[in-house]
Amino acid sequence: MLSQVVELIENNRNFAITTHVRPDGDGVGSSLGLCWLLRSLGKQAEVILRDEIPIAYSALPGADEIRFVAEIDREYDAVFVIECSDIVRPGIINLENQFTVNIDHHATSEHFGTINWIDATASAVGEMIYNLCKAIGGRISKEIAECVYMALVTDTGSFHFPNTTDRTLKVASELVKVGVKPAQISEVVYNSYPWSRIELMRQVLDTVKRNANGNIASMRQTIEMKEIARSVEGDNNGFVNIPLAAREVEAVLYMRETAPDTYRCSLRSKGNINVAKVAEKFGGGGHKNAAGCRVEGDWNELERAILIELTKAVECAKNGVVGRIEELELSLA
Repeated sequence: MLSQVVELIENNRNFAITTHVRPDGDGVGSSLGLCWLLRSLGKQAEVILRDEIPIAYSALPGADEIRFVAEIDREYDAVFVIECSDIVRPGIINLENQFTVNIDHHATSEHFGTINWIDATASAVGEMIYNLCKAIGGRISKEIAECVYMALVTDTGSFHFPNTTDRTLKVASELVKVGVKPAQISEVVYNSYPWSRIELMRQVLDTVKRNANGNIASMRQTIEMKEIARSVEGDNNGFVNIPLAAREVEAVLYMRETAPDTYRCSLRSKGNINVAKVAEKFGGGGHKNAAGCRVEGDWNELERAILIELTKAVECAKNGVVGRIEELELSLA
């Protein structure tokens, strides 16, 4: 609960903030925004991550102060865990033995924290950090504003994803009033990638295929593709949304090989198609229109299994089925 988070901050002094492995814009932006907020309140705070951040977020204020660690190696009054479904997602050893504050906007998040503040109505955790700043009486500095705006713009797809609300736009407006330059943020996020991204995109898009109905698309990324492209972290950001831009496509599966027989799967959809339910079946989770999971096994078999469940989800949305997608016995076309 927000009130518990406020009380914790007011009564303690030394904090760390972390987010999930392979950090994204919301994870990095929210973590840095919270760090700046805590410091403005006279607290000691630092951001600790296991993985390097994508180049697009390296210009954020405070990004150069992030400490990269494999395990908790200092004493903290509490560790804030940003946008993580469970305690293992940050990939940091001994985190489970800390006083943790779980801050997330995913409805599928486990309540793993000593304190859990989950707001599934928030477009991004960045929006929650803004609310925390207001609740605790902090001032929205330019540093906080830039970090939180980055979180908002990336997690809402520049405000065109379904999670964008009037509240999101009001927060963004307030951040702009503080001094955020939207065009500059967009330039960094969308027009500052290395050529390796283009090369990787070319290879991945060459694998795109659709089902017989043409409304579900899938694509693959192999380890070899990354090596050929000399890809860096974050090069594939947004790839999963490319097929979804086609009018006919209602859902997308993007499978990325991370090790032999190991894959990270990203799922995206339009409208009422609930891909979070599909991801949950394979040990993952997320939002209704954006979710993911990690799977192991034969690539073809796994792809087929996920596409079958994705087909069920599409049919559920079409038929207005509210219950479990297992109620539909469908086979992949």
